[in-house]
Amino acid sequence: MGDAARVSRRAGGVLAATCISTLVVNANTSAVSILLPAISEDTGTSVQTLQWAVTGYSLVGAAVIVTSGSLGDVFGRRRIFQLGLLLFVASCVMIALAGSGGMVIAGRVIQGAAGATILACGLSLLTVANEGAAQLRAVSLWGAAAAVGAAAGPLAGGVLVEVSGWQGLFWIDAGVAVLCMVLTAATVSESRDHDRPRTIDYAGTVLIALTLTPLILGVTKSSDWGWLSWATMGCFAISIAAGYAFVAVEGRVAVPMLDLSLLRNRVLVGSTIAILIGAGTINGLMYLLSLYFQDPAALDFSPLQAGLATLPATVGLVAVAPFVPRLAAKFGGRQTIGAGFALTTLGFVIVGFVGASWRYSAFLLPLIAIAVGMGMSNGPASAAATASVPEKEVGGASGVSNMARYVGAAVATALAATIYSTVIGNQTADGKPHGDALASGLAAAAWMMAIFSFLGVLMAFVIGRHRAATGTLYDAAAAAAAHTHTLPTSASAGRLNPEQT
Repeated sequence: MGDAARVSRRAGGVLAATCISTLVVNANTSAVSILLPAISEDTGTSVQTLQWAVTGYSLVGAAVIVTSGSLGDVFGRRRIFQLGLLLFVASCVMIALAGSGGMVIAGRVIQGAAGATILACGLSLLTVANEGAAQLRAVSLWGAAAAVGAAAGPLAGGVLVEVSGWQGLFWIDAGVAVLCMVLTAATVSESRDHDRPRTIDYAGTVLIALTLTPLILGVTKSSDWGWLSWATMGCFAISIAAGYAFVAVEGRVAVPMLDLSLLRNRVLVGSTIAILIGAGTINGLMYLLSLYFQDPAALDFSPLQAGLATLPATVGLVAVAPFVPRLAAKFGGRQTIGAGFALTTLGFVIVGFVGASWRYSAFLLPLIAIAVGMGMSNGPASAAATASVPEKEVGGASGVSNMARYVGAAVATALAATIYSTVIGNQTADGKPHGDALASGLAAAAWMMAIFSFLGVLMAFVIGRHRAATGTLYDAAAAAAAHTHTLPTSASAGRLNPEQT
């Protein structure tokens, strides 16, 4: 085999291994909410407790997403990527064999670390294996795989629950991950950053987890403990102390996971908050709808029907995203972000008036509004994050925004789940019919997410002027993947414009 053919085969192997694994990780992530009622029934664990299978995943992902990339730079990207795949396989098997909700949650926590590692190191492997136009095409395909996986996950989960039980998703994902490990071993060459200091910010990773865990625990248990109880306030105090310690540590370590100087960038801060809000509200929405649609006192959908019912939100978000970069180039990124969040806010306000008599058709229009609005805001916000910094800081800005996605998903899902269950519990105790209580719980959580989305509108004013993406095919792929991962666009410093190659 000639050198050119060997290089082509290896580049194809990297592309296949990273795209397939990314698709599987994102599909797995978005499918789990659909599975929760079935897991609850099978394990005897309440859905409220099982929300930790969602928030725990995001919590660990937030702590690991940047550090795993650093580990790959220092110890070898293929090695850490393979470790992520191995952890993913182990977590899938653990969850599929779980006989209790606690084991499912533990498996999902491990899966959070695995998924973040696969995404971070997989993208790095793909980037270093290609150059120029080939690199742009490869990363575009990676972004498309991420978007398709996230959109198809709920439907795939619903189908598998019907066909093989909720365990089927994890057995299939484990098998695909094993194939990716074999493909990686056969075709992917090792790479690392020899110029990077070998220091890893382990303390920052631990402190991120210590900041988020008690915060989410306090929010989740507040209805049982009371918002002003010693236990709840103690959780918040620990979270604040850990957050303060994180800032102190990041200012002292040689290679911090979060460069605090980036936080002086107004555009980056505004876009990161917008990304956090967008990720939080879409994850909170999917969690709530998965439960509400399947509850016998509400719509009483099967898992498959619930998966189909969420398609306007998941597929709609991805479908509209490719058209957004050109819209932002014409009217401005800030204006597009603001209009997107305004539309999302309107969608949540409509859901805020939900009643027990609502059928699925009543949800359709607000779901489409939310999906289109999020599609309009996600892409330009991600583009602004990487366009607002010099070339050498693009990676750091991308890491900040990716961490924000996990943080938003963890905190907003926990808060939405708490509001939902608290309102249902209170109204049930007052003697209201269960269907009315469910509708009131969903309405209360929707109003909370409407407020968050309106804050996203305000972020559009915070974000200052920045380089705009030109609306290339690569920008369209980056926009489609923007609700799962930040990719540099044609507006990013040093990024080659694919239409100029």
